[in-house]
Amino acid sequence: MNKDKIYFASDFHLGSDGKLTSREREKQIVRWLEMIRVDAAAIYLVGDIFDFWFEYKTVVPRGYLRFFGKLRELRDEGIDIYFFTGNHDMWMFDYFEKELEIPIYRAPITRKFGTKNFFIGHGDGLGPGDHGYKFLKKILSNPLCQWLYARLHPNFALWLMQFSSGKSREMEHGIPAFQGPEKEWLAIFANTYKADPAIDYFIFGHRHLTIDCTLNQQSGRYINLGEWLHTCSYGVFDGKEFTIKFFENDHGKIIKV
Repeated sequence: MNKDKIYFASDFHLGSDGKLTSREREKQIVRWLEMIRVDAAAIYLVGDIFDFWFEYKTVVPRGYLRFFGKLRELRDEGIDIYFFTGNHDMWMFDYFEKELEIPIYRAPITRKFGTKNFFIGHGDGLGPGDHGYKFLKKILSNPLCQWLYARLHPNFALWLMQFSSGKSREMEHGIPAFQGPEKEWLAIFANTYKADPAIDYFIFGHRHLTIDCTLNQQSGRYINLGEWLHTCSYGVFDGKEFTIKFFENDHGKIIKV
């Protein structure tokens, strides 16, 4: 079988329980990675893969060995994997790059697959509004802030990060509701984004909603990949069409606009 498909997934939130415990969800994600390995040319992990993360020079959060092992297997087979930081795992440094040979992106990127142009990013901080988070993100992205946090003992620092990540998730994604393309910040961003050539697909996570929205100002589409705490949704591009699918979930629904 040809390895010609591009896969996208976001918001695993490993470290936090959802419909399944974090460990059971990790096993589920490994099963998904095993399924797509037969035809995947590349895999884009588009942010909030971990519910919390902080790397010391010699310490990383415990766990996730099944997940890491499967990623290493896929890389050894020549499958390209790309990791985007989200608002829950923005303090990812060089562990993935050195141990797994997976590049890390801290800002959106553009890619061309076949004849289609993609804009890919987690989505946090894009579009109008959300000024409080945008200000907080500048603070948390500051190297001095990261250096000071690294002075904390790992036991306390990782507990504090887990606690704050849980509160953030409750505030941002407790019961998400689709606001419509006129009010959804990422839809507004995509509709007002200017590029030459035009973007065919805007691929985001962050909203915890599975969205396929046709844009007003161009022929492109805004895709939100959803999440894995409950729906287990992901995207796949076969060279011609982009499709949203659900893994081990027969009741997943896509918001189409």
